[in-house]
Amino acid sequence: MPAEFANSPHTSLATNAASSGVKLDRRTIKALGRRSDKPGLIWLAQWAILLLVTGTLLYLSLGTWWVVPAMVAYSIVLIVPAYSVSHETAHGTAFRTRWLNETVLFVSSVIYFEEPFHRRYAHTSHHTHTYHIGKDAQIPYALPMTFKEWLLEFSNAGYYRYYIKLFFNNARGRFSQKIREYTPQSELGKLKWGARACIAIYAVLAVLVASGYTWPLIFIVMPRLVGGPAMVLFTILQHAELQENSPSILESTRSFATSSALARFLYMNMNNHVEHHLYPQIPFYSLPALNKELKGQLPEPDPGLWRTNLEILSVVVRRSLGRNTRAATVRQAPHMISNGEFTPISQANMR
Repeated sequence: MPAEFANSPHTSLATNAASSGVKLDRRTIKALGRRSDKPGLIWLAQWAILLLVTGTLLYLSLGTWWVVPAMVAYSIVLIVPAYSVSHETAHGTAFRTRWLNETVLFVSSVIYFEEPFHRRYAHTSHHTHTYHIGKDAQIPYALPMTFKEWLLEFSNAGYYRYYIKLFFNNARGRFSQKIREYTPQSELGKLKWGARACIAIYAVLAVLVASGYTWPLIFIVMPRLVGGPAMVLFTILQHAELQENSPSILESTRSFATSSALARFLYMNMNNHVEHHLYPQIPFYSLPALNKELKGQLPEPDPGLWRTNLEILSVVVRRSLGRNTRAATVRQAPHMISNGEFTPISQANMR
């Protein structure tokens, strides 16, 4: 943590590169932040091809045991990128053309089961006060995380409960005080109509299934249920076991190393998550270049998607059993390490 922030929570301080003591010249930031439709359109075309291939395999496997791996493959290809592009378009950085960005935001958010405009403003609060209790609107599990919290997050059970209530409350204009705090008054109408549009779409899908059409169940509903846990394997790494209420992104946020081109594609380079939080205006296709520019100023990325997940799971299981919670290799805030007992810090705000 930069010296000027030591021994002070600074809970109202915006979290970004400046608050983290990270520097990059303006010319480089401008060059990396330049927006274009081309990379996003190429990514969309590649996603469409993957969906076509895995969707065809799923269709051909129906009625056989091959349907299980086919469903898993299709679900991951549908849901992980749906989350990733919803996130990128919520930032407004996926495409230069605004209508294209907003259209993809809406469609991908509906697929992922979230209201796009609420997603944008809740996520803005997450960046403005990353992991700050009472200010960050996207803390999905209690701190410190226990195995029960991990299971609720991995299963998406807490997520579905949260969003079902949010859809119906927002559709009626019954916005919580917290939503009113991070959403501009002029934008609340968008949240209401966005929620109503989502409910209408889901209602049409439900009617189709009830009428005997199985394709919405096979290609949309079941893949969301199956693919959700796969998405959590990416997102849970972003901040788990790190420092809350810190002005420094370097303390609150994690990047992880991956040699898998497929993982980087599905996650839209968000394995560079520290870099993204430092400069959220820089598009997904420039994050690898940003990583190179920031070498020497960043913590080492944690060791891979699977290994980091397994270590975090080991930590939360041992915490629940009252055992030592020191991680073997992944980054961990000092106060997350204990010999068994721990003091609850906060509850999840996405339940």
